Amino acid sequence: MEKRKLGNSDMEITPVGFGAWAIGGSGWEFAWGAQDDANSINAIHKALDLGINWIDTAAAYGLGHSEEIVAQALQGRANRPYVFTKCSLRWDENGELVRNLKAESVRKEVEDSLRRLQTDVIDLYQIHWPNPDEQIEEGWAEMAKLKQEGKLRWIGVSNFSVSQMQRAMAIAPITSLQPPYSLVKPEVGEEILPFCQQQGIGVIVYSPMQSGLLTGKMSKERVANMPEDDWRKSDEEFTQPRLSRNLALADLLGEIGARHDVSAAVVSIAWTLHNPVVTAAIVGGRSARQVEGTIAAMDFRLSDAEVQEIESWLAANP
Repeated sequence: MEKRKLGNSDMEITPVGFGAWAIGGSGWEFAWGAQDDANSINAIHKALDLGINWIDTAAAYGLGHSEEIVAQALQGRANRPYVFTKCSLRWDENGELVRNLKAESVRKEVEDSLRRLQTDVIDLYQIHWPNPDEQIEEGWAEMAKLKQEGKLRWIGVSNFSVSQMQRAMAIAPITSLQPPYSLVKPEVGEEILPFCQQQGIGVIVYSPMQSGLLTGKMSKERVANMPEDDWRKSDEEFTQPRLSRNLALADLLGEIGARHDVSAAVVSIAWTLHNPVVTAAIVGGRSARQVEGTIAAMDFRLSDAEVQEIESWLAANP
Protein backbone atom coordinates (compact mmCIF):
# COMPACT_ATOMS: atom_id res chain seq x y z
CA MET A 1 0.00 0.00 0.00
CA GLU A 2 1.33 3.42 -0.97
CA LYS A 3 2.61 5.67 1.81
CA ARG A 4 4.11 9.13 1.62
CA LYS A 5 6.55 10.90 3.92
CA LEU A 6 4.94 13.88 5.63
CA GLY A 7 7.21 16.91 5.38
CA ASN A 8 10.29 16.79 7.63
CA SER A 9 8.82 14.06 9.84
CA ASP A 10 9.57 10.34 10.04
CA MET A 11 5.88 9.54 9.43
CA GLU A 12 4.95 7.59 6.32
CA ILE A 13 1.22 8.17 5.87
CA THR A 14 -1.39 6.71 3.54
CA PRO A 15 -2.75 9.03 0.81
CA VAL A 16 -6.09 9.12 2.64
CA GLY A 17 -6.61 9.74 6.33
CA PHE A 18 -9.72 9.50 8.50
CA GLY A 19 -11.29 12.88 9.27
CA ALA A 20 -13.03 13.10 12.64
CA TRP A 21 -14.79 16.47 12.35
CA ALA A 22 -18.36 15.22 11.87
CA ILE A 23 -18.11 12.55 14.57
CA GLY A 24 -17.86 15.32 17.16
CA GLY A 25 -21.65 15.32 17.06
CA SER A 26 -24.11 18.13 17.63
CA GLY A 27 -24.33 21.00 20.10
CA TRP A 28 -21.55 23.27 18.91
CA GLU A 29 -21.02 26.02 16.34
CA PHE A 30 -19.72 23.94 13.43
CA ALA A 31 -21.63 20.72 14.04
CA TRP A 32 -22.90 18.41 11.30
CA GLY A 33 -26.01 17.42 13.24
CA ALA A 34 -26.53 14.52 15.63
CA GLN A 35 -24.14 11.59 15.40
CA ASP A 36 -24.31 8.08 16.86
CA ASP A 37 -21.06 7.27 18.71
CA ALA A 38 -21.28 3.57 17.88
CA ASN A 39 -21.40 4.46 14.18
CA SER A 40 -18.36 6.70 14.65
CA ILE A 41 -16.36 3.93 16.30
CA ASN A 42 -17.37 1.47 13.59
CA ALA A 43 -16.29 3.99 10.94
CA ILE A 44 -12.85 4.37 12.53
CA HIS A 45 -12.45 0.60 12.83
CA LYS A 46 -13.41 0.13 9.18
CA ALA A 47 -10.93 2.80 8.08
CA LEU A 48 -8.10 1.15 9.99
CA ASP A 49 -9.07 -2.34 8.81
CA LEU A 50 -8.91 -1.08 5.20
CA GLY A 51 -5.40 0.27 5.66
CA ILE A 52 -5.73 3.94 6.63
CA ASN A 53 -2.95 4.70 9.10
CA TRP A 54 -3.75 8.20 10.42
CA ILE A 55 -6.64 10.07 12.00
CA ASP A 56 -7.10 13.84 12.03
CA THR A 57 -9.21 15.37 14.78
CA ALA A 58 -9.30 18.58 16.84
CA ALA A 59 -10.16 19.61 20.36
CA ALA A 60 -12.94 21.84 19.04
CA TYR A 61 -14.79 19.05 17.22
CA GLY A 62 -17.76 18.45 19.47
CA LEU A 63 -15.99 20.44 22.21
CA GLY A 64 -13.68 17.55 23.03
CA HIS A 65 -16.06 14.75 22.08
CA SER A 66 -14.33 13.77 18.83
CA GLU A 67 -11.02 13.22 20.61
CA GLU A 68 -12.76 11.08 23.24
CA ILE A 69 -14.42 8.94 20.56
CA VAL A 70 -11.10 8.48 18.76
CA ALA A 71 -9.58 7.25 22.04
CA GLN A 72 -12.46 4.81 22.57
CA ALA A 73 -12.10 3.47 19.05
CA LEU A 74 -8.37 2.85 19.51
CA GLN A 75 -8.64 0.97 22.78
CA GLY A 76 -7.13 -2.49 22.35
CA ARG A 77 -6.02 -1.89 18.76
CA ALA A 78 -2.77 -3.72 18.08
CA ASN A 79 -1.61 -1.34 15.35
CA ARG A 80 -2.24 2.17 16.59
CA PRO A 81 -2.54 4.76 13.79
CA TYR A 82 -0.94 8.17 13.89
CA VAL A 83 -3.26 10.66 15.60
CA PHE A 84 -3.21 14.34 14.63
CA THR A 85 -5.07 17.03 16.56
CA LYS A 86 -5.16 20.83 16.89
CA CYS A 87 -5.26 23.84 19.20
CA SER A 88 -6.34 27.53 19.18
CA LEU A 89 -10.11 26.99 19.23
CA ARG A 90 -11.30 26.75 22.82
CA TRP A 91 -14.75 27.14 24.33
CA ASP A 92 -16.22 28.95 27.29
CA GLU A 93 -18.69 27.76 29.94
CA ASN A 94 -21.55 28.37 27.49
CA GLY A 95 -19.97 26.23 24.77
CA GLU A 96 -19.11 29.27 22.66
CA LEU A 97 -15.85 29.01 20.70
CA VAL A 98 -13.05 31.42 21.59
CA ARG A 99 -9.66 31.92 19.93
CA ASN A 100 -6.48 31.77 21.97
CA LEU A 101 -2.82 31.15 21.11
CA LYS A 102 -1.24 32.40 24.32
CA ALA A 103 1.46 30.03 25.62
CA GLU A 104 -0.45 29.10 28.76
CA SER A 105 -3.55 28.30 26.71
CA VAL A 106 -1.67 26.15 24.19
CA ARG A 107 -0.03 24.16 26.97
CA LYS A 108 -3.40 23.56 28.65
CA GLU A 109 -4.90 22.47 25.33
CA VAL A 110 -2.10 19.96 24.84
CA GLU A 111 -2.60 18.52 28.32
CA ASP A 112 -6.37 18.30 27.79
CA SER A 113 -5.96 16.58 24.40
CA LEU A 114 -3.45 14.10 25.81
CA ARG A 115 -5.99 13.23 28.51
CA ARG A 116 -8.93 12.89 26.12
CA LEU A 117 -6.89 10.87 23.63
CA GLN A 118 -5.51 8.70 26.45
CA THR A 119 -1.94 8.96 25.21
CA ASP A 120 1.43 10.30 26.34
CA VAL A 121 2.40 11.94 23.06
CA ILE A 122 0.59 13.46 20.07
CA ASP A 123 2.00 12.52 16.66
CA LEU A 124 1.19 15.83 14.93
CA TYR A 125 -0.11 18.90 16.73
CA GLN A 126 -1.40 21.79 14.65
CA ILE A 127 -2.52 25.37 15.13
CA HIS A 128 -6.12 25.06 13.93
CA TRP A 129 -6.61 28.68 12.85
CA PRO A 130 -4.04 31.50 12.81
CA ASN A 131 -5.92 33.76 15.14
CA PRO A 132 -5.52 35.83 17.09
CA ASP A 133 -2.92 36.69 14.45
CA GLU A 134 -0.77 38.66 16.87
CA GLN A 135 -0.41 35.55 19.08
CA ILE A 136 0.96 33.24 16.35
CA GLU A 137 4.60 33.61 17.45
CA GLU A 138 3.82 32.99 21.11
CA GLY A 139 1.68 29.93 20.39
CA TRP A 140 4.15 28.44 17.91
CA ALA A 141 7.10 28.95 20.25
CA GLU A 142 5.20 27.12 22.99
CA MET A 143 4.45 24.23 20.62
CA ALA A 144 8.15 24.01 19.76
CA LYS A 145 8.90 23.84 23.48
CA LEU A 146 6.30 21.10 24.01
CA LYS A 147 7.90 19.17 21.15
CA GLN A 148 11.27 19.41 22.86
CA GLU A 149 9.63 18.14 26.05
CA GLY A 150 8.41 15.05 24.18
CA LYS A 151 4.68 15.70 24.42
CA LEU A 152 4.42 16.41 20.68
CA ARG A 153 6.30 14.46 18.02
CA TRP A 154 5.81 16.94 15.18
CA ILE A 155 4.15 20.34 14.83
CA GLY A 156 2.21 21.87 11.96
CA VAL A 157 -0.26 24.58 11.02
CA SER A 158 -3.69 24.78 9.44
CA ASN A 159 -5.33 27.56 7.40
CA PHE A 160 -2.14 29.66 7.38
CA SER A 161 -1.12 32.12 4.67
CA VAL A 162 2.41 32.22 3.24
CA SER A 163 3.35 35.21 5.39
CA GLN A 164 2.01 33.52 8.52
CA MET A 165 4.02 30.39 7.76
CA GLN A 166 7.14 32.49 7.26
CA ARG A 167 6.65 34.04 10.69
CA ALA A 168 6.34 30.61 12.29
CA MET A 169 9.35 29.23 10.39
CA ALA A 170 11.53 31.95 11.87
CA ILE A 171 10.93 30.23 15.24
CA ALA A 172 10.80 26.50 14.41
CA PRO A 173 10.34 24.30 11.32
CA ILE A 174 6.81 23.53 10.09
CA THR A 175 6.18 19.83 9.43
CA SER A 176 2.89 20.30 7.60
CA LEU A 177 0.15 22.62 6.49
CA GLN A 178 -3.52 21.64 6.51
CA PRO A 179 -5.44 23.84 4.04
CA PRO A 180 -8.90 23.53 2.48
CA TYR A 181 -8.49 22.22 -1.06
CA SER A 182 -11.13 20.97 -3.46
CA LEU A 183 -12.55 21.55 -6.91
CA VAL A 184 -14.92 24.05 -5.28
CA LYS A 185 -12.16 25.83 -3.32
CA PRO A 186 -8.87 25.41 -5.23
CA GLU A 187 -7.39 28.80 -4.30
CA VAL A 188 -4.46 27.50 -2.19
CA GLY A 189 -3.02 26.01 -5.37
CA GLU A 190 -2.02 29.47 -6.59
CA GLU A 191 0.52 30.60 -3.98
CA ILE A 192 0.33 28.53 -0.81
CA LEU A 193 0.98 25.04 -2.22
CA PRO A 194 3.96 26.17 -4.35
CA PHE A 195 5.45 27.76 -1.21
CA CYS A 196 5.04 24.47 0.69
CA GLN A 197 6.77 22.63 -2.15
CA GLN A 198 9.69 25.06 -2.09
CA GLN A 199 10.05 24.76 1.69
CA GLY A 200 9.55 20.99 2.00
CA ILE A 201 6.39 21.42 4.06
CA GLY A 202 4.01 18.45 3.92
CA VAL A 203 0.41 19.14 2.88
CA ILE A 204 -2.64 17.30 4.17
CA VAL A 205 -5.73 18.85 2.61
CA TYR A 206 -9.16 18.95 4.20
CA SER A 207 -12.64 18.95 2.65
CA PRO A 208 -11.57 17.41 -0.70
CA MET A 209 -15.24 16.53 -1.26
CA GLN A 210 -16.28 20.02 -0.12
CA SER A 211 -18.09 18.69 2.94
CA GLY A 212 -20.22 16.25 0.94
CA LEU A 213 -21.08 18.51 -2.01
CA LEU A 214 -18.98 16.48 -4.47
CA THR A 215 -19.93 12.99 -3.34
CA GLY A 216 -22.60 12.54 -5.98
CA LYS A 217 -25.11 11.92 -3.20
CA MET A 218 -25.96 15.52 -2.36
CA SER A 219 -29.13 17.12 -3.75
CA LYS A 220 -31.17 20.27 -3.29
CA GLU A 221 -33.71 18.26 -1.33
CA ARG A 222 -31.08 16.82 0.98
CA VAL A 223 -29.67 20.26 1.71
CA ALA A 224 -33.16 21.60 2.42
CA ASN A 225 -33.75 18.76 4.90
CA MET A 226 -30.49 19.17 6.82
CA PRO A 227 -30.92 19.71 10.57
CA GLU A 228 -30.82 23.33 11.68
CA ASP A 229 -27.53 22.82 13.55
CA ASP A 230 -25.74 21.53 10.44
CA TRP A 231 -23.33 24.37 9.61
CA ARG A 232 -23.53 23.58 5.89
CA LYS A 233 -27.13 24.73 5.67
CA SER A 234 -26.04 28.38 5.70
CA ASP A 235 -22.76 27.97 3.80
CA GLU A 236 -22.69 29.85 0.48
CA GLU A 237 -21.59 26.77 -1.46
CA PHE A 238 -24.71 24.94 -0.26
CA THR A 239 -27.07 27.78 -1.20
CA GLN A 240 -28.16 29.13 -4.57
CA PRO A 241 -26.81 29.95 -7.05
CA ARG A 242 -23.63 28.08 -6.08
CA LEU A 243 -25.48 24.93 -5.07
CA SER A 244 -26.77 24.20 -8.58
CA ARG A 245 -23.33 24.84 -10.09
CA ASN A 246 -21.63 22.55 -7.54
CA LEU A 247 -24.13 19.74 -8.06
CA ALA A 248 -23.52 19.97 -11.81
CA LEU A 249 -19.80 19.60 -11.12
CA ALA A 250 -20.54 16.52 -9.02
CA ASP A 251 -22.47 15.08 -11.97
CA LEU A 252 -19.39 15.46 -14.17
CA LEU A 253 -17.24 13.73 -11.56
CA GLY A 254 -19.79 10.92 -11.46
CA GLU A 255 -19.56 10.52 -15.23
CA ILE A 256 -15.76 10.25 -15.05
CA GLY A 257 -15.96 7.87 -12.11
CA ALA A 258 -18.43 5.61 -13.93
CA ARG A 259 -15.75 4.83 -16.50
CA HIS A 260 -13.68 3.29 -13.71
CA ASP A 261 -16.47 1.98 -11.47
CA VAL A 262 -15.73 4.55 -8.74
CA SER A 263 -17.92 7.28 -7.26
CA ALA A 264 -17.87 11.03 -7.76
CA ALA A 265 -16.49 11.25 -4.21
CA VAL A 266 -13.46 9.18 -5.15
CA VAL A 267 -12.86 11.31 -8.25
CA SER A 268 -13.02 14.51 -6.19
CA ILE A 269 -10.42 13.15 -3.75
CA ALA A 270 -8.26 11.91 -6.62
CA TRP A 271 -8.24 15.41 -8.11
CA THR A 272 -6.58 16.80 -4.98
CA LEU A 273 -4.06 13.95 -4.90
CA HIS A 274 -3.17 14.60 -8.55
CA ASN A 275 -1.34 17.72 -7.35
CA PRO A 276 2.21 16.48 -6.54
CA VAL A 277 2.49 18.95 -3.65
CA VAL A 278 -0.37 17.26 -1.77
CA THR A 279 0.90 14.55 0.56
CA ALA A 280 -2.52 13.23 1.54
CA ALA A 281 -6.19 14.07 1.89
CA ILE A 282 -8.46 13.99 4.95
CA VAL A 283 -11.68 12.11 4.24
CA GLY A 284 -14.43 12.14 6.83
CA GLY A 285 -16.67 9.20 7.61
CA ARG A 286 -19.74 8.99 9.83
CA SER A 287 -20.32 5.26 9.30
CA ALA A 288 -18.47 2.18 8.09
CA ARG A 289 -20.52 2.35 4.91
CA GLN A 290 -19.32 5.88 4.15
CA VAL A 291 -15.71 4.77 4.64
CA GLU A 292 -16.23 1.87 2.26
CA GLY A 293 -17.64 4.31 -0.29
CA THR A 294 -14.46 6.40 -0.45
CA ILE A 295 -11.66 3.93 0.31
CA ALA A 296 -10.96 3.43 -3.41
CA ALA A 297 -9.34 6.89 -3.29
CA MET A 298 -6.36 5.20 -1.63
CA ASP A 299 -5.38 3.80 -5.04
CA PHE A 300 -7.45 5.45 -7.78
CA ARG A 301 -5.65 8.16 -9.77
CA LEU A 302 -6.93 10.42 -12.55
CA SER A 303 -5.19 10.62 -15.90
CA ASP A 304 -3.84 13.96 -17.12
CA ALA A 305 -6.56 13.94 -19.78
CA GLU A 306 -9.29 13.50 -17.16
CA VAL A 307 -7.85 16.32 -15.07
CA GLN A 308 -7.91 18.52 -18.18
CA GLU A 309 -11.54 17.54 -18.80
CA ILE A 310 -12.40 18.74 -15.30
CA GLU A 311 -10.35 21.92 -15.68
CA SER A 312 -12.14 22.74 -18.94
CA TRP A 313 -15.50 22.40 -17.22
CA LEU A 314 -14.34 24.69 -14.39
CA ALA A 315 -13.18 27.32 -16.88
CA ALA A 316 -16.58 27.27 -18.56
CA ASN A 317 -18.46 27.28 -15.25
CA PRO A 318 -16.62 29.64 -12.85
